[in-house]
Amino acid sequence: MRTRSSALTICDVTQSYAVRGGGVKTFLSEKRSFLLGHTDAHHVLIVPGPEDRIIQEKRAAIIEIKSPQVPGSPNYRLLLRSPAVLDALAFVKPDLIECQDAYNLPWTALCYRARHPETAVVAGYHTDFPTVYVERYLRPRAGAYAARQARRLAYRYAANLYRRFDAFYTLTQIAAEHFAELGLDDPQILSLGADTRLFNKAQRCCDLRAELGVGDNQPLLIYAGRIDKEKQARVVVDAFRKLPASWGASLVMLGDGKERDALARECAGLKVYFKGFVDDRESLATYLASSDIYVSAMENETFGISVIEAQAAGLPVVGVRAGAMIDRVPPALGRLGPCGDSGAMAANIAAVWMDRLSEMGARARAHALENFSWRKTFEDLVFRIYSRALERRAGKSADPVFEPAAENPQAKAG
Repeated sequence: MRTRSSALTICDVTQSYAVRGGGVKTFLSEKRSFLLGHTDAHHVLIVPGPEDRIIQEKRAAIIEIKSPQVPGSPNYRLLLRSPAVLDALAFVKPDLIECQDAYNLPWTALCYRARHPETAVVAGYHTDFPTVYVERYLRPRAGAYAARQARRLAYRYAANLYRRFDAFYTLTQIAAEHFAELGLDDPQILSLGADTRLFNKAQRCCDLRAELGVGDNQPLLIYAGRIDKEKQARVVVDAFRKLPASWGASLVMLGDGKERDALARECAGLKVYFKGFVDDRESLATYLASSDIYVSAMENETFGISVIEAQAAGLPVVGVRAGAMIDRVPPALGRLGPCGDSGAMAANIAAVWMDRLSEMGARARAHALENFSWRKTFEDLVFRIYSRALERRAGKSADPVFEPAAENPQAKAG
């Protein structure tokens, strides 16, 4: 990425970064690969970490700012040191800052822009926090009415924050329409992607299935994500328990979280395998390709990268009729049911297993190939959304601000 005279510096500032996985981590890793492989840009991440340090590698850097762990979360830290973030930004001197959460850091980015008006700021709506963190937390504690009112206020807060940015994008049409109703001017929609070369059925491993004790005609279900209440992991496990014993089904749960140990104890003696967080993307691709059905009960997915990766690996998906799942899983590619209903999920698993499983998986793979690639995602983000933000900041709408760099033969197409 570059102007006609010099390369630009793009900086991501986010709370939602965990070394051990997560959708935002995947997004940022793929974004860095695109920027380094297909543009001339420098890329900097400012994220929470166990200590203050800078990790530099050619045109890329990670600036970690010492932050405490989020209570009860083994993977996430809370970056509250806004002055330290401002110091880091002053050191980096970015041309554009992107934020992927809605707490103190976006305000810090706006503060930096106030001091350096030439800097563009972009916000991405990656987490539906008014529903996931506000309404869901308050409902059992303060009642449904109070929870709904708090959710409404949280959306108004988000709209008030995001209208201050030079560009704002969501990951779904529904979210964009909702923020437009709240008064945001022309929210953009960014479709995410998957590494369709890595995630494919060719990664299927018969030895892995044998190691798990799964026969050719026995279903292997898989879930990948945090094992906690937010992700509704217990619903997945309860649905598995309701499948016919005669099937000899197995379930692999990939990920860590607050409920992992408790669920593992409850599943002792069952063919449920808690494998922990899988850091190696190739191993994740092998697990997915070696399975038969992907299952998730998450109600408020803002996009669902894990769903797309499963589809790219040739898996039908059984999920819930809510959030981004509605867009990600049309009827030809799986089954969706009511939220929090393990019985309905078990019935949908059975329907998929008994109904032309391989054909549904092939359609899922074709769907992922046709509609989702990281290269498409970041070409759209960089050459459309970022260009618009920089042009707005510069007060012009002349020639494109960004131009692709010469192709790097080592770059991933995505």
